Amino acid sequence: MDVASTAEVPAGERFAYWREVNSKLYVPYDLRCDSQAESEFWAHVGFSVFGPVQAVLATVVPHSAHRTPKLIRRADPEVFELACTVNGGSTVTQNGRHADLSVGNLVLVDTSRPYQVEHAPHIPVSRVLLLHFSRSLLPLPSKDLRRLTAVRIPGERGIGALSSQFLLHLARHMPDLSPSETARLSTLTLDVLTTALAEALDTQSTVPPHTRQRALMAQIHAFIRDHLGDAHLTPDVIAAAHHISLRYLHKLFQQDGHTVAGWIRERRLEQCRRDFANPQLAARPIHVIAARWGFTSPAHFSQAFRSAYGLSPRQYRQQCATVHAD
Repeated sequence: MDVASTAEVPAGERFAYWREVNSKLYVPYDLRCDSQAESEFWAHVGFSVFGPVQAVLATVVPHSAHRTPKLIRRADPEVFELACTVNGGSTVTQNGRHADLSVGNLVLVDTSRPYQVEHAPHIPVSRVLLLHFSRSLLPLPSKDLRRLTAVRIPGERGIGALSSQFLLHLARHMPDLSPSETARLSTLTLDVLTTALAEALDTQSTVPPHTRQRALMAQIHAFIRDHLGDAHLTPDVIAAAHHISLRYLHKLFQQDGHTVAGWIRERRLEQCRRDFANPQLAARPIHVIAARWGFTSPAHFSQAFRSAYGLSPRQYRQQCATVHAD
């Protein structure tokens, strides 16, 4: 992930620097900030690519961003932008509508038309994930999608909640994703976008069944990863959270050659293995790390770990310590 930040810029020059950076982006903006707040301004933004989807993860202090007619004439890539609020809040205005957004909410804007984003002045820091994608990428008419611009898509219920979970998970892990991982996630990201927007338009029937299924699996995987530490994470809990039957949940995993319990166990073991390899956690007891990732029985965990990696947890940790010492 490429990064742009004001961290190395003198305080008095940060806002001017950031305005210049934003004026040269793929979708350029005009930034505005209260003159008294300019001296305390800072921002940190990461850029990544998920196939045809451009992703921006921005952490900023209060200010406003304007997509003006002048900027549109200068650079119009003809893309939509979907924003997911990760922390804080903002207000988006376009086409005479405005949406007040909080954590987990989604909103769509058309970058070919003027709009404004106001980051909440009473919240010290906000974080937002922005996804830019060509209008032609989704199997949904652009004229219908424009009905959604500056309309809040709630992240608390229905498909909006499942899509929000996936995007929040993506935002949390985006800085650590390798190029091969972002490439694998590109199709899933588009599937989730398609499903969320079709639900908001009440046109789910236009989405191909395989797209809906892939989006559902991406959302289920994100849900599991976010709840790995919960020892009570069961197939019943997962099915209920996604409003599907237990039988259908098992069928989805079987199609990929997995069982639900097996997939959860593999992800938990992966997290334990990463923690054992982390020298900063060398003093943390093995059973504490195992419990952190949902293993309630030390004996069962040790057996499962040895079966997966050919070494006991203690042997694996000692091996990693030797590598770090060298």
